[in-house]
Amino acid sequence: MSATTRTINYGNETIAFEVNFSERKTLDISVHPNQQVTVKAPVDALLEEIDRRVKKHARWILKQQQFFSQFDPRTPSRQYIGGETHLYLGRQYRLKIEINLQPSVKLKGRYIHVQTPQPGCTETTQKLLENWYLERAKVKFNERLDFCFIPFKHFGYFPPSLKIRRLDKRWGSLTATNTIILNRDLIRASSRGIDYVITHELCHLKHPDHSSAFYDFLSSIMPDWEKRKLRLEQMLV
Repeated sequence: MSATTRTINYGNETIAFEVNFSERKTLDISVHPNQQVTVKAPVDALLEEIDRRVKKHARWILKQQQFFSQFDPRTPSRQYIGGETHLYLGRQYRLKIEINLQPSVKLKGRYIHVQTPQPGCTETTQKLLENWYLERAKVKFNERLDFCFIPFKHFGYFPPSLKIRRLDKRWGSLTATNTIILNRDLIRASSRGIDYVITHELCHLKHPDHSSAFYDFLSSIMPDWEKRKLRLEQMLV
């Protein structure tokens, strides 16, 4: 298989894409979660025809890239000092940093209490808080995955396993090995937002792409997904 990189202009936008030639009869255009565009084309396809086809689908390509961009976590820079606000499950909490030889993080009222032997070390506070977020994510994400999977049992699918990682470009993904990967920062979102991301990925069990059939299926499982998506975008800015 040979490959080449091309670009086309569409209004004020420039779309870059990679063309992969192989023994096939049809031309296929894909937009990936990292917003890259690839084209699978027959070995005898003309570059001018490929450019024309990509330009014909430019509006759809830009729409898909915009869709994937919403999963890009836009977390503001944090200082990890007392009084600073941090999100947890969609609610704002203030940090209260206290000196204690036994480090711990606890949620009390509207505060996240960070007890540390080094209250003046922001790196230590950050590490303690991130570890706490990760432990809470393990519990909450598994709980929400169990809940969200209930409607999918009727279709005969096997429950996906779950992994939690720090993702750079999106909130979640479904792998070919039936594993849902969720961004650890999603623990900052509300349960409704978490359920939306998980349900979105579960719908890929039936439709691996983002075709109209995928969105029809998503709407049948979660009719208010667009409102949840919008709220997620508004909250995690």
